[in-house]
Amino acid sequence: MKIHKNIVDAIILSLKEIFDDKKYADKVIERVLKSNPKWGARDRKFIAETVYEIVRWYRLLGYIMPPAPENKYEALLHAYFVVKGIDKDTTISKKLQEATTLRKIRESIPDWMDELACTELGEEKWETEIHALNQEAKVVLRVNTLKTNRQALHNKLLQEQIETELPAENENALVLSKRKNIFRSLAFKDGLFEVQDHSSQLVAPYLDIKEGMRVIDACAGAGGKTLHVAALLNNKGKIIAMDTEQWKLDELKKRARRAGAFNIEPRLIESLKTIKRLEGSADRLLLDVPCSGLGVLRRNPDAKWKLDSAFIEKVKNIQQKILNDYSAMLKKGGIMVYSTCSILPSENELQVKQFLENNKDQFELLEEQTIYPSQGFDGFYMARIRKR
Repeated sequence: MKIHKNIVDAIILSLKEIFDDKKYADKVIERVLKSNPKWGARDRKFIAETVYEIVRWYRLLGYIMPPAPENKYEALLHAYFVVKGIDKDTTISKKLQEATTLRKIRESIPDWMDELACTELGEEKWETEIHALNQEAKVVLRVNTLKTNRQALHNKLLQEQIETELPAENENALVLSKRKNIFRSLAFKDGLFEVQDHSSQLVAPYLDIKEGMRVIDACAGAGGKTLHVAALLNNKGKIIAMDTEQWKLDELKKRARRAGAFNIEPRLIESLKTIKRLEGSADRLLLDVPCSGLGVLRRNPDAKWKLDSAFIEKVKNIQQKILNDYSAMLKKGGIMVYSTCSILPSENELQVKQFLENNKDQFELLEEQTIYPSQGFDGFYMARIRKR
């Protein structure tokens, strides 16, 4: 296979920006691909997949590449090509055999992450989950039921040469058969779907929503779950979508217009006063809190190298504060869902346990669920809690 110099240069530039400049991999790849409109679909796919795979296997590739190379990223790329069978190098191949004996090298993870997850999940469970987290993520679509249904969307995408599968476990989801840039499709521009993993799609229904309810999504971000709530409400009732970042709420407004969701009110959290003004007003409250993201490493492999144990301790404090402060917005008898895209008990069931111990007379746990990456999709946790 012949690989042109401009392709190699694009991959090396991307790796430098991700590792040296600490930029997010998805943003780097998007910008690099836009920089050369002459690249065809095959070249673009090769660049994106190669960069993501080198990021994913960064520690393993660093272990097997030659010591003290003149250009680190060229050496990483060469080691990757050897693993893929594109290049040959007996020294690297021998080192690759050695690497299989150490999990943190074989699965390409930092020491601290391996130790923490082993402590929290147990060695056998962590072994299973980190192996699953190193597989390529599926691209899952959530059908926008405000505008269409699954079969109609499946047929429409076929007309655009986009093949999808209809998973039995989720009646409003489609899984791409082959990776494609679906954001250029007419179906996306018409607001017929959102990209949202199967596990993430389980969160909004966990709220047990009824049409006409007042729902607060207190950590809305750019609104993936907010839009799902709007579809479940069938544009009836009201959603207050809150976040501490205005740019995220601005993005939500655009997405809501495209989706035809008209019952969403974005509201910036400027201080705790914003929360207090909504005290006791929500029939349903969604707290999809900031977290480590350990359940979604397969789609965000660069997070392995940006995270550290100090960040996880900090985010756990934020999670408990959100639970304690934001739960005041729930009506008596109302239900809230606490969710994360982590698989660590310390961010999940232990956080809920601590909250309930601190608020015994006010709240009760109805149900909780952990979805593990080994089940085929993203790792997620959800707890359904009722205010007495």
